[in-house]
Amino acid sequence: MDQPSGRSFMQVLCEKYSPENFPYRRGPGMGVHVPATPQGSPMKDRLNLPSVLVLNSCGITCAGDEKEIAAFCAHVSELDLSDNKLEDWHEVSKIVSNVPQLEFLNLSSNPLNLSVLERTCAGSFSGVRKLVLNNSKASWETVHTILQELPDLEELFLCLNDYETVSCPSIRCHSLKLLHITDNNLQDWTEIRKLGVMFPSLDTLVLANNHLNSIEEPNDSLARLFPNLRSISLHKSGLQSWEDIDKLNSFPKLEEVRLLGIPLLQPYTTEERRKLVIARLPSVSKLNGSVVTDGEREDSERFFIRYYVDVPQEEVPFRYHELITKYGKLEPLAEVDLRPQSSAKVEVHYNDQVEEMSIRLDQTVAELKKQLKALVQLPTSNMLLYYFDHEAPFGPEEMKYSSRALHSFGIRDGDKIFVESKTK
Repeated sequence: MDQPSGRSFMQVLCEKYSPENFPYRRGPGMGVHVPATPQGSPMKDRLNLPSVLVLNSCGITCAGDEKEIAAFCAHVSELDLSDNKLEDWHEVSKIVSNVPQLEFLNLSSNPLNLSVLERTCAGSFSGVRKLVLNNSKASWETVHTILQELPDLEELFLCLNDYETVSCPSIRCHSLKLLHITDNNLQDWTEIRKLGVMFPSLDTLVLANNHLNSIEEPNDSLARLFPNLRSISLHKSGLQSWEDIDKLNSFPKLEEVRLLGIPLLQPYTTEERRKLVIARLPSVSKLNGSVVTDGEREDSERFFIRYYVDVPQEEVPFRYHELITKYGKLEPLAEVDLRPQSSAKVEVHYNDQVEEMSIRLDQTVAELKKQLKALVQLPTSNMLLYYFDHEAPFGPEEMKYSSRALHSFGIRDGDKIFVESKTK
């Protein structure tokens, strides 16, 4: 394909990894060096390419000389061609077919929806294990062709492709373990279930930022649809029912779940969200990226029991009865106010007089002396204060530091303050 306005893969490769841009060797397989041997083409002698090539946003429209690609890229295993101008699958095929060790290929944000991917062309991708087609607007027909020709494909990224439905081919892809299909418009569970049919060996399913509103599937059917699913992300989906969360228990191997930003959890506090979800998902060991410890699980399950203890029986979730069997009925936790006291009623003793008064505990010893000045008729400079805790086994404690706050003494109602004159 001849597109004068763009650049070829080989042109960009030679420009980016020229000795002028990389004058020093940076380690095995990295950077550029000038080998001593005169053998080979002049250009090949000048370059030593890394096994991971990043050529994103370079304006690439075509492959260029295939023989040179083969000469340079025989050892390349990862290739990032995202954000270029590749619109012809044949040009992509010319590149990939000459990179025999290629396992990872990123074609994100190339306008490849402008051409049809033929099976003979897709055959050049057969060794790829990880393929990224985000924001390529790749059609499901293209995806099906890829699945037929990539027998070892393990990870597939189909984000930002404006999918509203899923087209399920007659064949099944048993090799795929991870599917990222975030930021699309998948709303109905009938579309998501097709992914389970298409990818029966799926280990990780990332559905974040779709609009899935519910999981409408019998529990036994869910187990058959996703028998190997270990991790699922429903971040910022549209789930609004606790029944949908309970349905996740039907996946027999599920261990990790992401559920941030769903409408169901918005009315709850951060603590309530995490504990109520953990209690409902007994097999999940990681929630929203954080490991669920045994201690946290027990705390969450006990919290769950107390949370529903006063709810009418007809509204209590089934999980409540399971946890009652495990822990028994629990009394509500006593509410303890841990805020420091702001004031205390104390007895002020001076000579033979005793006066009960309320003092602020946020004030200092110096400020307390000013408060007592009128009562004991002593100047603050001539005043000695002693604090006596009526429950402590020790004698009175002199309040000698003027700047010390009263609350630091632990003063409580019923304690005593003794006032003496320095000149007494």
